[in-house]
This record gives sequence, C-alpha cells and structure tokens, in this order.
Amino acid sequence: MIVYGHFIGGRHVPGSSGRFADGYQPMTGDVRSQVALASREEVDTAVAAASAAQLGWAATNPQRRARVLMRFLDLANREIDSLAELLAREHGKTIPDAKGDIQRGLEVVEFCIGAPHLLKGEFSDGAGPGIDVYSMRQPLGVVAGITPFNFPAMIPLWKAGPAIAAGNAFILKPSERDPGVPMRLAELFLEAGLPAGIFNVVNGDKDAVDALLDHAQVRAVGFVGSTAIAEYIYARGCAAGKRVQCFGGAKNHMIVMPDADLDQTVDALIGAGYGSAGERCMAISVAVPVGEATADRLLAKLIPRVEGLKIGPSTDASADFGPLVTRAHVQKVKDYIEVGLGEGAELVVDGRGFQMQGYENGFYLGGCLFDRVTPDMRIYKEEIFGPVLSVVRATSYEEALRLPSEHEYGNGVAIFTRDGDAARDFAAKVNVGMIGVNVPIPVPIAYYTFGGWKRSGFGDLNQHGPDAFRFYTKTKTVTSRWPSGVKEGAEFTIPTMG
Repeated sequence: MIVYGHFIGGRHVPGSSGRFADGYQPMTGDVRSQVALASREEVDTAVAAASAAQLGWAATNPQRRARVLMRFLDLANREIDSLAELLAREHGKTIPDAKGDIQRGLEVVEFCIGAPHLLKGEFSDGAGPGIDVYSMRQPLGVVAGITPFNFPAMIPLWKAGPAIAAGNAFILKPSERDPGVPMRLAELFLEAGLPAGIFNVVNGDKDAVDALLDHAQVRAVGFVGSTAIAEYIYARGCAAGKRVQCFGGAKNHMIVMPDADLDQTVDALIGAGYGSAGERCMAISVAVPVGEATADRLLAKLIPRVEGLKIGPSTDASADFGPLVTRAHVQKVKDYIEVGLGEGAELVVDGRGFQMQGYENGFYLGGCLFDRVTPDMRIYKEEIFGPVLSVVRATSYEEALRLPSEHEYGNGVAIFTRDGDAARDFAAKVNVGMIGVNVPIPVPIAYYTFGGWKRSGFGDLNQHGPDAFRFYTKTKTVTSRWPSGVKEGAEFTIPTMG
C-alpha cells in the first residue's frame, strides 16, 4: 500500500490531519494507495515554505531559471516510461495515452524556456524632454494550481511551468485520485536544481482548496475541473482579492458537412469521442451531421467502429481506451445513459454490459452511441465525461452553427468539410473559444493559449502561451528623468509628453 503525504519545502512530509482518501487502480478495482488530506495548518506550512523561497528565486535572472527548466525536461524525458506507467495505473488511461498527457505538459515547459524573452518589458527613449519610460514584468509571489484527475501530468505542468519561469513559488493541489505523478514531478524539479520551496504539492480535498483560496499570501489561483467548482473557486478567490483563472466543463460538437470525407470524419470521431474513455474536457461528445442523408451515411460507418472498439487494461498498449477513474464515475455515466433512454434518444450501441475478462472488478464501460438526440435533452445539455457520443441531426448549416454557439459551454468545436469558404465562415461566427477545421481535438500548441468561452472559462487570461506569463506577473511602469538640462521650479500640472 502506497501512502502519499505532501511535498513541502523540498521534502516529503507525512500527513498530520488524520484524514485520508483511498486511491484506486482502475484497471483492477483494487485500493492502491492512501492519500493524505491536508488541513488548513498544513496548507499554511506550504505557503510559508513557498513564501520564504520565492524572493530568492525571483532575484534569480530569467536565463538561470530557464536552465533549471531545461534540466527538468531532460530528467522527465528520461523517465517518461516510468511516469506513464505510474499515471496509467492511477488514472486508468492507456500507457500511450499517458505518454501523450506527459508530453503535452512538457511542451509547455519547453515554451517556458523562452522566459527571458517573454518577460521583457518595453522601453521608450526620449518619451518627453529628457524623459524615458519603461515597463517591467515582475512575479506575483506565491501562486497555486488546483488540477483535475483526468490530466495529472499535463495540467499541473501547464500551471507550474509558466508560474515558476516567471519567478513565482508554486503550490499544487492535485486530484486526490491520482497524485503519484505530481509528487514525482516535484522530486524531478528539485533534482533539476529548483530551490526547495518553489514547487510544493499539497494533497487534499475542499478543506485544502478553501485554505488556498482564503490565504492572504496566495496571490493567484488557477483551476481546471467541473463548471460548478470553477464558479465556486472563481467567486471565492476573487472575493479574496486574488487573480483567478478557472476552466470548467465542456460539450464539444463536431459539425459534419455533406461534403466531408466520412472515413476521415469517423476516424476523428472515434479517437476524439472515445479516447481516454471520454474523460477529456476536449473530447467530442456531440456529432452534428448536416442533413438526413449525411447522418445516415455517418451512422452506417460509425456504428460498426464503436462496436469494434478494443477496451483493455491500462497496460495494454493496443487498447483503444481503458477503464474509467472510479466505480462511482462508471455508475454516473450509466445513469446518464438511462436518462437519455428515458428522454427518447436511440441507444444504437450499448456498452453498459461490457466486462473485461480477468479484470471483472475494474471500472470498465464499453463505448455507447446515441442517435436522434435533441437539444432539449439532459444528455445534450450536460457533460457526461465518459465514452458516450450523441448524434444530433441538423437540417442545415445554419442550424449546425447555432447548436454549439447557443450551448452554455464553449470550450472546443470542430467542423469537417472540404469547403474552405464554409470553414472560414464557421470559424469566424461560432461562439466557442477553440476551433478545429478537420481537426477533432483543437488543443492549441504550447505557444498559443488554451481557453474556452461562456461557462467553460472564468477569468480574462487563458492557459499557457503568452497569456500564462501575463497571468503570473504584474507590470510595473517607470517614468524617469535625470536633472541635467531640466529647468528648475515646481510644476503644478500633470506631466505631458509635449
């Protein structure tokens, strides 16, 4: 049995609250670990360690900070196989998918090596008679990240990389369901030369979250998870005077135009809808074929592919996807399927009866496919977060455009078409934050920013890319004038550049 405490001030610290959560191995259903749940006092200890270390780290020039990130990347890439196996065992996703999780996080750290450039201010020589004006970006101090179970490597690195590169100290509160990889990342940062106290991991539940949100020395908080919790964290954090960015739920549509290459489209739907058992905020969960003929042709190709999905244990590299994260989550997804049937949707592929031979106690669910879903149904309105794809038939392009635009979530959307004009029109008009054109999961590369609209995102700045450095820094502007050649005497008007 593995027992996870916390990582504070450069060392492992056992939990002292007396509260623990069970951590499972989803492919077998066995309890794998005990995870300490931090008290407010333990969070205070982490903040104190971070605060004590931060000033020295901020005084380290950006080039030297970037070199630590370079060494971290080298160490993490050397260990990617062991990290992926650990991630797969605790989360349930397959090892190839786990490697993708880690790699997308490391790509953001790679981008952060450019911190010396990204942190440059502006300079205006001779802005007025003998006057120079310049700006500088400075770190906020102690910042925190609260991250979800579904990407236990990628999202922590999306938060920590820019925060640390910008000169802050970082406290991570990962999901208590799969804390193993975040704890190992903390060790690797320390091994790479990051000063003790700059990267801390506090495991916990709502008590730890509230303690971070209420702590006066935590200057900014980033969150990824469900919309209900995103709204709570955003409101409480802002009320405490913090800078906050929160990313919530999603209901990502794929528009299938009549001219789309259906073989390519079905490949995309299978991967984007069922990869990682649908436990992705960027998963495609709604397919919108335009026209009955398009829908019928799409279903004819899609149904056998869903029926043929290979589900296996996390260690099976040939599996299309593995188990879900917990038994309770499997039941939640099954409950949604019952809701859909009760609302009149047609369940054309039913994966509820799937059992993995030799892993009968694992948290498995087969791929499910609904047809003739309508916008008034709960299974259309709400995020299911499982291997369930809904087909909503649109009668026209205008209706297909309207569906994702009017949905309360606005994370990602895709259109599959051969018509460049239709694609350009769609990208310009759709009311969604991230758009894919013949790309099913439009997660931007590391030097662009990631963020949804509407109830998928709260706050003005997005994750990674230049926005991350704006989020984790504050701008100071200096106006300077030296006395040589300046007339004497008091001035009583606002300075101008005349």
